[in-house]
Amino acid sequence: MQTPAPVEYERAASLEDAISSLQGRGPGARIIAGGHSLIPMMKLRLATPELLIDINDLAELSYIREQGDEIRIGALTRHVELLQSDLLAERLPVFRDAEELIADPPVRNRGTIGGSLCQADAAEDLSAVCSALKATVVIRGPEGQRVVGLDEFYVGPFMTAVGEAEILTEVRIPLRPGAGSAHEKVERRAGDFAIAAVAAAVWIDGGTIVDAGIGLSALGPTTMRATHAEELLRASSPSEELFAQAGTMASEDCSPLADSRGPVDYKRHLAGVLTKRALRRASARALKQET
Repeated sequence: MQTPAPVEYERAASLEDAISSLQGRGPGARIIAGGHSLIPMMKLRLATPELLIDINDLAELSYIREQGDEIRIGALTRHVELLQSDLLAERLPVFRDAEELIADPPVRNRGTIGGSLCQADAAEDLSAVCSALKATVVIRGPEGQRVVGLDEFYVGPFMTAVGEAEILTEVRIPLRPGAGSAHEKVERRAGDFAIAAVAAAVWIDGGTIVDAGIGLSALGPTTMRATHAEELLRASSPSEELFAQAGTMASEDCSPLADSRGPVDYKRHLAGVLTKRALRRASARALKQET
């Protein structure tokens, strides 16, 4: 049975306490909340932190609220809370779409949105959801806080813009009129990581798509946006032909890797099909808001 290397453990009493511990220990310290990504990596000795800083007592990082023209989600908010949130179901239904397909109840009860984003796994669902919604994240450190867009957050496979002494504290999602969003996923079995997944968001005014976001999971070395397909959609009327064209662009622009889940050509095919499906559902939801 594989076991992690010896590690020290500390329970943070406050956000400032956690940041101070990170700063004092340097690269040997890691934050832990749900632990569903970090602990398996430690068992395989792929991660060997010297100190684990437990932030589960930081209740101030667990919330979902509408504030001004944004939805704000604390980094410690659990998957089950995202799944059950009536506010998200009404304003950003793509979250419930995705959460219904993420893992199993034990993972959803403990795993957090902050942990999911910071793991930076290209096959993770919420990264694509937040990318499609053009979210920003708040990162706190010894020098204060900074706000980073999702396009700048992922700097490489399993790598983010969060520094050694920093913590992701909040996800901010802009609210705009005429919004609709949806998530589509193909997986080998229920709760598995995606073979391919697509999150789509559109904003429609007067029957015309004024903006769009398309986030792709498991279709490249990192979570990516189908920017050419997004450009095609802007200033166009929703139609099956348009969605098919956008799907073709997403298929051509993604960079899937062949692995045990499937070959490249299969994943490209899924990128096109799932983009079309997600756009169809997102547009239907947006048009419903107009009526």
